[in-house]
Amino acid sequence: MTRHVRQTDAARICAIYNHYVEHSTITFEESAVPVAEMERRIAEVTDSSLPWIVWEDHGEIIGYAYAAPWKGRCAYRYSVESTVYLDHSHTGHGVGTLLYAALIAAVKARDMHAVIGGIAQPNAASEALHQRLGFEKVAHFPEIGYKFDRWIDVAYWQLLLEPND
Repeated sequence: MTRHVRQTDAARICAIYNHYVEHSTITFEESAVPVAEMERRIAEVTDSSLPWIVWEDHGEIIGYAYAAPWKGRCAYRYSVESTVYLDHSHTGHGVGTLLYAALIAAVKARDMHAVIGGIAQPNAASEALHQRLGFEKVAHFPEIGYKFDRWIDVAYWQLLLEPND
């Protein structure tokens, strides 16, 4: 049910993502992302040889996950930041865990060493997801973001990958 992203998926990915932009603090973006911008983001990730995958159910994309460079400096080249989003009507059924596990496997296949996930606080479901997959909490930044007229904390979770055999 997972496959590599296509540029033609951008509109559906926007529909999933923009729900969270407009209705939650899970993302710190404050304006809906246009399709052309999502196409650019997809190209940026895939052009850097990092994975962007989607979860399809009966031909409909219900979630996506991707890895992006953690930082631009060369020494960070084996570390990525992960992102996972599900259509808000498809949460709580285990798809997020399967999708994230597939992303981690794709990252590991590229000989990456660390996966980092940032989680706006509070978000018990995302924290549980990261813990299930072996991530450990490594940082907590109080009041680092501001959205919907309030300050929001962000915690960072890290997974160190074992070298491929």
